[in-house]
Amino acid sequence: MYFLSVENFNDFLYVYQYESRSIWEQVLQLSCAEKQKLYDSLQINARVENRAYRYDFLFDNCTTRAGDIVETNTNAPVVYQNILPKQIPTFRNLLHTYLDKGNQNWSKLGIDILLGAKLDRKVSNEQAMFLPDYLLKAFDSATVNGQPLVSAPQVVLEMPSPLKDKSFFTPTVVFILLLALVVVLSLVRRKWATIATSVFDFLFFFLLGLAGILLLFMWFGTDHNVTQNNYNLLWALPINIVMAFFVHSKKAWVKKYFTIVFWVSAALLLAWFFLPQQMNNALLPILLIIIFRTWHLSKSK
Repeated sequence: MYFLSVENFNDFLYVYQYESRSIWEQVLQLSCAEKQKLYDSLQINARVENRAYRYDFLFDNCTTRAGDIVETNTNAPVVYQNILPKQIPTFRNLLHTYLDKGNQNWSKLGIDILLGAKLDRKVSNEQAMFLPDYLLKAFDSATVNGQPLVSAPQVVLEMPSPLKDKSFFTPTVVFILLLALVVVLSLVRRKWATIATSVFDFLFFFLLGLAGILLLFMWFGTDHNVTQNNYNLLWALPINIVMAFFVHSKKAWVKKYFTIVFWVSAALLLAWFFLPQQMNNALLPILLIIIFRTWHLSKSK
């Protein structure tokens, strides 16, 4: 549940200054009657019995609510112009634009793992307005009764960008280094390397299973629709959390299990770019580790 809060504008301004975030203003070009209607609606919405709502990441968030309350308090329909490029993006594409710009590679990885195939639907013009920048673009070109909905955007507060410089240790780099380490350890015929590989296998498959359980919980144990239909479960198999304890067992059924995982992972690698869900390419080294280690485990004597 999310809750609407009301704060003094000076306090709001201070927080944005403190966080080094800029503020843009669009003045609504409404009649006095419409402004009063909007104001009354805001007051009603802020009441204790009305201020809580069940948050939806894509379709009912703090940005969509701002757009909705304006639309419902004008005396005529709000007409929006197209704000999308010719190549219609998906919800994931739009999120990636922000995450890439902010060099938030680890956040991008987490989002791509946690949010499922529903994020890969192409957005409509209205659906794109779940992001503040797109709502600003939409309002900037919108009309009511043939008249502009808002005045041109004006800067209220301009602050230095808080975006961080790109780090060398991106998920791709870290996972490639991990892949290289695993290959080297697997090929070295020394006792210490064998022990290190055994410890790695247990931790690796245990964490894969743990990730799979989290994805299953987010799919079936919560009401977050966007975490459903998650193809990351093809590599983050929940049963791995159990199989991690048998990772070096010589029993035939254990080897058979890792043989199956090997072929499933190999098929996933071939289908990686053709799945209904866009997968994060930083995970490819992880998938290669799964393929490499399950092959060894299925063939171990």
